[in-house]
Amino acid sequence: MDLNSYCRPVSNPNPTKKRSFLNANYGDDENNEEEPTHESKATTELKRKCIDYHSPAVIDLSSRLYRKSNRRSHAAVPGGSGAAAPYLQCHSNYLRWMGLPLGDMVGNAPCSVAFLTYCAHVTRAKNSNPVIQTCDVPRNQWHVRCLSWTPGGRRLLTGNQEGEFTLWDGINFSFELIMSAHDQSFRCMAWSHNQNYLLTSDSGGNIKYWSPSIAPVQSIDSHDGQPIHALSFSPADTKFVSCGDDATVRVWDWASHREEKLLEGHGWDVKCVQWHPRSSVICSGSKDNLVKLWDPRSGSCLSTLYGHKNTVTKVAWNDNGNWLLTASRDQLIKLYDIRAMKELCSLKGHHKEVTSISWHPVYETVFASGGMDGTLIYWNIGPKGSDEPAAKIPYAHDMAIWDMKWHPAGHLLATGSNDRQTKFWARNRPGSKQGLDDDGLDVDGGAGTYDTEIIHAEMELGNHVGIVIGRRGATIIAMQRQTKTKMHVDQIRRVLQIEGTARQIETVKKRVGALLERVSSDNDDRGASMGGFGGF
Repeated sequence: MDLNSYCRPVSNPNPTKKRSFLNANYGDDENNEEEPTHESKATTELKRKCIDYHSPAVIDLSSRLYRKSNRRSHAAVPGGSGAAAPYLQCHSNYLRWMGLPLGDMVGNAPCSVAFLTYCAHVTRAKNSNPVIQTCDVPRNQWHVRCLSWTPGGRRLLTGNQEGEFTLWDGINFSFELIMSAHDQSFRCMAWSHNQNYLLTSDSGGNIKYWSPSIAPVQSIDSHDGQPIHALSFSPADTKFVSCGDDATVRVWDWASHREEKLLEGHGWDVKCVQWHPRSSVICSGSKDNLVKLWDPRSGSCLSTLYGHKNTVTKVAWNDNGNWLLTASRDQLIKLYDIRAMKELCSLKGHHKEVTSISWHPVYETVFASGGMDGTLIYWNIGPKGSDEPAAKIPYAHDMAIWDMKWHPAGHLLATGSNDRQTKFWARNRPGSKQGLDDDGLDVDGGAGTYDTEIIHAEMELGNHVGIVIGRRGATIIAMQRQTKTKMHVDQIRRVLQIEGTARQIETVKKRVGALLERVSSDNDDRGASMGGFGGF
């Protein structure tokens, strides 16, 4: 076997041009290259932007050929410490291509792998600018409600407000397909553990079965026509559970499509539910601020957790089966140990409602959370972790992050938002600290110094003073917390007064400008559609 074939670096498609990994514009070089004349199609495709997880996997496998067996590692280390020692090293020319393989990472998750703060790509819903639009369906409702990676992680499925599937390539992020799936708005989607079927639900109480080729198999109407917010499979994939706005949790038989148990006990809409990864336990969260644990066989409530003071928006079991994560509109994330039925920690990092959470598929102490204001936060908890955010991206999206899913390999995170965008997050480029230092703010142009000079600036608001202030001042208060500035709205002059550093003021103006532009665009579209009805 030729070992060099496993570690051979990828050839440069343009041999006359050097590729620098430390260049800030690396990855954008293809925009400045000349058109290829005699290169093959395969070589040309190498120039496309992509996040390729196959190469690090192959490198990880090949690197094992250069190591001794763990049973003999004690003989290779002086003193018999038992630590793994390199038996044979690759040639130095190939070492720079050796990434950070998952097999060599033990203990705490490295920042460069687990905390994905670099925005690799942004996709926009294909129907975000509809040609024909009625006055009762404003444009800002065409947003991404839920998303999920296909088995193997080669593609990403997103569901929007119009009940449509959108399929994106998971490697080069190109658009592949859009198709109608539900008559009403998407609410959630969940793959079976054996990856043979997909379940989806909508706001009309309809549940559908899909094959891996995205072909419809079965349709069920339930929950009295109320929205179904969450679906989850049992460990054996023979049952699944659903919850909805009828304040019930229902257990279904997969093969017969029948409802087996009706779990009643919540006093309001049930917003989330998830089956334990290995046991016969179901967890649900509701608008009555309660988290309940159920026995699906008897239909009885096992325990109730009273930790939150507002609607419980998400619950998530850790893969170890012992930790339960809950998120709420009280801006808190709580971690419970169900073995002792006690709260391990309460995480404070969001300034508005927490709308989505997701555990890392590789590192059991790492998870990501998204907020109503578009903030994306990475956490590392546990004995060697911290209760403080490990990395934070204040402006990941312009609006609420409704759903997020990790790639099965853990190298990508996909987020879907109310701003009609789906974003792919990857690890930082070498030398970049985006999101890892002081919330990513106030860095002076990459020079490594902080701009501490406080200046004052103003921004005209026109007729949108109330939009910037928000309900009871919620919008301006949240923006002050995020940007660490002082802001005041002069309602007589209709201007926004800002006090902070130059970088902070620039960030505030960009955010407020995007908000006003979106509001003006929505008003124009609504006025045009109403004009089509004779001004009614």
